[in-house]
Amino acid sequence: MQKINWKHGLKSGWKTALELSKVVFPIAFLVHIAKHTAILAWLAELVAPLMSWFGLSGEAAIPLVLGNVLNLYAALGAIAALDLTVKQAFILAIMLSFSHNMFIETALCRKVGVAVWIPVLVRGGLAVLSGLVVNAFWQGGSGRAAIDLIASEQASYSTGWWEIFISAIWTASEGILQFVVIIIPLTLFLQALKDLHVLDRIAVWISPLLKPFEIAKEGSITMASGLLAGLFLGAGLIIQQAKEYNLSRRDITLIIVFLAACHAIIEDTVIFIPLGIPVYYLLLIRFVAAVLLTFAVAQIWRRPAPRYATSHHG
Repeated sequence: MQKINWKHGLKSGWKTALELSKVVFPIAFLVHIAKHTAILAWLAELVAPLMSWFGLSGEAAIPLVLGNVLNLYAALGAIAALDLTVKQAFILAIMLSFSHNMFIETALCRKVGVAVWIPVLVRGGLAVLSGLVVNAFWQGGSGRAAIDLIASEQASYSTGWWEIFISAIWTASEGILQFVVIIIPLTLFLQALKDLHVLDRIAVWISPLLKPFEIAKEGSITMASGLLAGLFLGAGLIIQQAKEYNLSRRDITLIIVFLAACHAIIEDTVIFIPLGIPVYYLLLIRFVAAVLLTFAVAQIWRRPAPRYATSHHG
């Protein structure tokens, strides 16, 4: 029976958690402070004039800002307070599905050696483009959106800076603890799959899907991790696999480009069901955009041709 190296998995998970904590803690700390001040409202007011381009009112800027600065759950809380048509709710959903939790997830992409501007450009660009296209070409969705949310997370305000400071430290620390609790079991699970050669079989199954992008078959596990777990929760696995499989800069960049457009396909789709929108179109648009964009980048950035030894005859 194959032996599982639990010690190596635990060590790898702990090391990865520490690396990610250096990124997550300061960003979570600053975002929490912003959440308890008028900064988010100021940002929303700043971008409000642009909302008409997407067929949205100025107040719709609030969930967009919350979604990008905080997370999708905060954005949904703000959406619950708006009076939207089905079309407007769908536009907000498609834009947020491409672009959310921007600060932390972009910083995590940087940890695998991908330039910051790549995920920002991909996610922000697709969010803007999708919003403009849906607003311009979808003539339906004029009925009122039946938003059914049990709970919502709203930005709150406080004037006690000491309380805000302590609360920010506590929240950031709590986030790190939750992150460690998730990452270490995941890396242990990955270690078990690796030692039992399950990853090798998964790579064989998924690798044909990567052929159009000319991504090495070792990247199939990394791709699957991001698709299922997302950029945030899957970051630990993505970083670990990028190192262990020695993925090339081209391969990891193409994987991040794909995942920037389409990641956490289950959670990020299901979360929008309470908005009463056609979520299957949401998933389809994200997946098609990810495939087309990654294929285009792969064609521009071609894999170097293998070198063959030549024999010389005298």
